[in-house]
Amino acid sequence: MSETPAELVHLSVADSVATITLDSQHNRNALSRQLVTELFGHLEAAEADDTVRVVLVRAEGRVFCSGADLAEASTEGMEVGARRIVDLQRLIATMSKPVVTRLHGAVRAGGIGIVAASDIAIASEDATFALTEVKLGLAAAIISLTVHARMNPRAAALTTLGGEVFTGADAAAYGLVTKAVPADALDDEVAAVCASLATGAPQGLRESKRILNRDLVARIDAGGEEMARLSASLFASDEAREAMTAFLNRKK
Repeated sequence: MSETPAELVHLSVADSVATITLDSQHNRNALSRQLVTELFGHLEAAEADDTVRVVLVRAEGRVFCSGADLAEASTEGMEVGARRIVDLQRLIATMSKPVVTRLHGAVRAGGIGIVAASDIAIASEDATFALTEVKLGLAAAIISLTVHARMNPRAAALTTLGGEVFTGADAAAYGLVTKAVPADALDDEVAAVCASLATGAPQGLRESKRILNRDLVARIDAGGEEMARLSASLFASDEAREAMTAFLNRKK
């Protein structure tokens, strides 16, 4: 009899805030099938809970999210996974409750799509970000739907084409995150933002978010299928497979 896999994403509710915690530290909170499925489930549970007014997404460990699970992608492809990440971004953007992301450590590639889809993102100044897809023969395709809608165009070009690491302070200047604060102030700042948002009336929060995200949701709906197909084809290419295999071998 096979054992039930350990939960990779946790949900708790207190003081009108649903806290969803990524906890897949063995693969740096990569967007594996299991993690994405559990994240979907907890977001939907928070949406359905009338006691919840704000959703906070955070992570355990030294990494917020390392992006796609390259071990899965290199062996099984991204036909389904790419569409699920498009759907995940859309879910976050269309929920009736504001979604806040608390960002520390490394935030990479597909994980940045979660950040960009969220309504408010608070980062530690020393958090690090990188759109690393270009280094692996890939492109920031599915997350471009949200990331490029948040960042100013020059910053989007620099980070997407260069694939280099930038800090939380840079991310705030680029428009990717709402605010960057010293690491020792991160928890207090996130708590204050969530407490403030939780004072909003449910109808006011719902309709305000709908207005704010109208163009973003339209962008996801217009380009989601095209970007999912492109992402899947790039992951399946010989160039990307060779680069992913080399990357995974270096990690070993």
